[in-house]
Amino acid sequence: MLDKSVPYFDILMHRKKGTPIPVAELPTGFKFSFFKPGDEKAWAKIEASVYEFSDELEALIYFQKEYLPFVSELERRCLFIENEKGEKIATSTAWWNYTGIRRDPWLHWVAVHPNYQNLGLGKAIVSKVLQLTLEIEGDRDFYLHTQTWSHRAVKIYEKLGYIITSEKNLNNHSNENYEKAMDVLNSIYAKE
Repeated sequence: MLDKSVPYFDILMHRKKGTPIPVAELPTGFKFSFFKPGDEKAWAKIEASVYEFSDELEALIYFQKEYLPFVSELERRCLFIENEKGEKIATSTAWWNYTGIRRDPWLHWVAVHPNYQNLGLGKAIVSKVLQLTLEIEGDRDFYLHTQTWSHRAVKIYEKLGYIITSEKNLNNHSNENYEKAMDVLNSIYAKE
């Protein structure tokens, strides 16, 4: 869940080509599933539950605009974790973004419903999506955007080979507040 008690700054992370992908297994009782038409409602529910959007409708509108035009890509790139009842409780997507004319693989929208956090599901879905990205895109540099509010997730990403980058103007992110973001993270980690 987002920690809105700390100042918000964007964070960009870079995973270099050739970095091994650690395997993180799903706990017993959970399984992976790919997007099927209609799952956009489950995606919106998960993302709203972690406060990435103000409500499910806002998340659904975003998904419909940004992803639904690419249904065939969603069906091979958008992953969920389901519980024993078949409820979708976590998600992430192996997507892409452009920096100028350069198309790069990006990890999008990692979220685990609050009732299922701290079970290793976040690490498991990111590991699986990284493997998926490697299969689809080949061995290339991968990127992701996150924020200081997701400082717990930053640690997961680092364990899976991502590093915080000061690179400027990746996709539509200027990364002009890199130093401020690092100050916030260093302050948080110093207290732990």
